Amino acid sequence: MIGEIIAIGDELTSGRILNMTSSFAAYHLFAQGHEIVSMATIGDSPEMIGSALKRAIRRADFVIVTGGLGPTTDDLTNEAVATALNRPAIFHPEILEKIQRYLEDSGRREDPNGIKLEKLAWLPEGAEELKPEANMAGHILIHDRKPIFFLPGVPHEMKELLVDCVIPRLNEWQHGEQRFVRQRLYRVFGPAETEINERVRHLENDSSLIRLGYYPVFPEVHLSLTALGKTEDEGDALFAIFDAKIRRALGDDLYGVDNETLAAVAGRSLAAQGLTLALAESCTGGLAAHEVTTVAGSSRYFLGGVVAYANEVKTALLHVPEATLAAHGAVSPETACAMAAGVRAATGADFGVAITGIAGPDGGSAEKPVGTVWFGISHGGHTRAEHRAFTGSREQIQGIAARTALDLIRRETGKK
Repeated sequence: MIGEIIAIGDELTSGRILNMTSSFAAYHLFAQGHEIVSMATIGDSPEMIGSALKRAIRRADFVIVTGGLGPTTDDLTNEAVATALNRPAIFHPEILEKIQRYLEDSGRREDPNGIKLEKLAWLPEGAEELKPEANMAGHILIHDRKPIFFLPGVPHEMKELLVDCVIPRLNEWQHGEQRFVRQRLYRVFGPAETEINERVRHLENDSSLIRLGYYPVFPEVHLSLTALGKTEDEGDALFAIFDAKIRRALGDDLYGVDNETLAAVAGRSLAAQGLTLALAESCTGGLAAHEVTTVAGSSRYFLGGVVAYANEVKTALLHVPEATLAAHGAVSPETACAMAAGVRAATGADFGVAITGIAGPDGGSAEKPVGTVWFGISHGGHTRAEHRAFTGSREQIQGIAARTALDLIRRETGKK
């Protein structure tokens, strides 16, 4: 089904609070095979709320509205709906009784702030509570034969109602046409979104029952596959066919699927082979080590690292020869190799990986512009260097450099 999401609240439009409820809803609805074509964020204006709602009803099969259902004077969603859809508010005594029981059970007979909680018991004509046994606002209204779900803006309450009530109702709403959905997210590091699109775009027309989506999530690109089937076996079979095609098209640039991270995949490869790792970082300032240690159990393979920012530290702790620094500079293949070999020797690790570069915004030159990064990889009896030229802000260059080091580890250990 085609859906739209409307999030309401001045706290959202002012930037005081990040709108996480819309992304949560879109993610979980997409996982059920529904397509969200629009997400709007509206302030506490009844006119704008009504206008956005009527527009969404015309375009979508269902609408999700979050926020503005509370008892305070700036909670205006129900009033806006009553006016825009010509559905006068109806008093529901059972809702007020539930609120009063909750207050009594909590040791209060009335709200300490003097807020008129009776407001919560007035719903637009035709609305029904989504979860009567729960102590939270939330209702469904069928208008023009389309379901409109009104959910609280409080994140944990909204999430509970979406999962427990909205998704099951939508699955029942599809006029008996049940679809079995299979999905996978493919995580790619290296190629740009346009290149990934070129590799797999021929698959888009192979079947009307599959959908591909492209999502740049710096510094990676994610590709989603959704396969639909009228039966579970049909969905599984179609998914298996296109999963294999996508994996072939992405090749070694595909590092993981679904919730796998680059650090986790690289670490799993090291652990599977009983290999250990040590890092020597300059321009990334320990960011690569931080990425590695976000993975539970990384102590099995990660021995430690050295943040050698100053040349004196590169010489003293990593034994980079002063002559190498004088002749080639800190940002060079020679220094990168010396750093990798030095941290490996100092820790006894199987793999030594080094990062040295110019993150900017200053410090670049015509010969070594900002974004120049050299990586050193030392393993076995061999040490080599690899060069990358990145663009972006200082933070972006540091981030992609740290991830590139992890990707080099993944690819290197994958050869074993």
